[in-house]
Amino acid sequence: MDKYCFSLVCVPDVEEKLLDALLTAFNEEVFTSTPTCSHGTAMGRLSPAEQVMGRSRSVLVQILVSDPEMQTLLTLLADDFAGTGIRYWATPLTLEGEVA
Repeated sequence: MDKYCFSLVCVPDVEEKLLDALLTAFNEEVFTSTPTCSHGTAMGRLSPAEQVMGRSRSVLVQILVSDPEMQTLLTLLADDFAGTGIRYWATPLTLEGEVA
C-alpha cells in the first residue's frame, strides 16, 4: 500500500485544534509537530513585525498516511479548518522503518 508524508503548515493559534483532530482521527499513526517560520504567507495574516521580517511564526505537522487516510484527512481539513489558512502537501514515501 502506498504511503505519503502529509505536511501541514498552520499558524500557532490553530495548532492545538489541529493536533487534537489528528490524535482523534489518526490515533494509530505517529506524527510530529515542530515550530517553524513560513515565508510567502498572505500579508493579511502577518503581524506588523512579521511583515518587516518577511516571515511568520508557524507550526509544521507531518503525518504518514495511506491514500485512504489522506482522503479522510483532506475531508477533515475542509470540514473543520475552512478559513484557517492551513497549507498542505503530500510527498510519496520511499522508505519507512523503526530502529528496534
